[in-house]
Amino acid sequence: MNSTTLIIITLFCVFPLVLGELRLGFYSFSCPRAEAIVRDVVQRRFNTDKSITAALLRMHFHDCFIRGCDASLLLDPTENRTSEKDAGLNQSVRGFDIIDEAKSALEQACPSTVSCADIISLATRDAVALAGGPSYNLGTGRRDGLVSDPREVKLPLPSMSVFEALHFFTARGFTLYEMVTLVGGGHSLGSTHCSNFRNRLSSFRGSLDPTMDPNMDAALGKVCGSAKQPATTDPSVYLDQITPLAFDNRFFNQILAKRGILNLDQQLALDPLSSDLVSGFAADGESLSQSFASAMIKMSSINVTLGNEGEIRRNCRAVNHPL
Repeated sequence: MNSTTLIIITLFCVFPLVLGELRLGFYSFSCPRAEAIVRDVVQRRFNTDKSITAALLRMHFHDCFIRGCDASLLLDPTENRTSEKDAGLNQSVRGFDIIDEAKSALEQACPSTVSCADIISLATRDAVALAGGPSYNLGTGRRDGLVSDPREVKLPLPSMSVFEALHFFTARGFTLYEMVTLVGGGHSLGSTHCSNFRNRLSSFRGSLDPTMDPNMDAALGKVCGSAKQPATTDPSVYLDQITPLAFDNRFFNQILAKRGILNLDQQLALDPLSSDLVSGFAADGESLSQSFASAMIKMSSINVTLGNEGEIRRNCRAVNHPL
């Protein structure tokens, strides 16, 4: 083997970017501590705020479902350019500071090496595991996108039916089974605002919604107010009323008991399309964990930017060479 051939083989191994695919240990040579750095940032935040898991899951979902997992959601608007952050559906997305902290640490360790898109996927994975969810291996090598357009932000709404929501998921290559996994698993954590479900409450609609447990209806009415005396703010409530900060399958048991807060959540248990899947996850938490891990790996691979496309942003909030 001559020296030229040896150099080519070495470059091929050290810089897998040219392969144009996600791979485990992508940063093994270029930034060996990359995943550990992200994990440390997430761990520190989780120690003081366990709600970060839900925040990162939502960020990951909102980023990947629009243009793919390219960190386009992280771009701040400028005088010359709007961004996905301007879209109404993204106004309540949070956790950007966690990504900023991880990016800052990575830039000190390995400048211009680790993409913001990879940071989102890695941070979400680590947060899920910390909340008691599955721990899964994740390929890396994503590149950061250059476009962020609020007009492209179209996502499933909490008021939708199962069939309507499924349209969004199948358009991105997901099955009904994967949709139930992701929605139910994701909603086992986190909270939602009264504005997303108050139309289901008897205090606003004037009669009891037959798909909602009367005791929960009464409890939520005290938080959200009524049509005559609505709450002065837009309070939030946990989607999982039993273990809201832990990943488990209790959410599925709750929606079987008509204790789903969002319309879409409750319809998962009632619609013949999905009811059997809900019952299955309610009875088997291990099956949920395994399915959720697989679905999250698949989500993190949606339309990823690879190879020489896009860039590695130095600052996750701005492209490297703004117009």
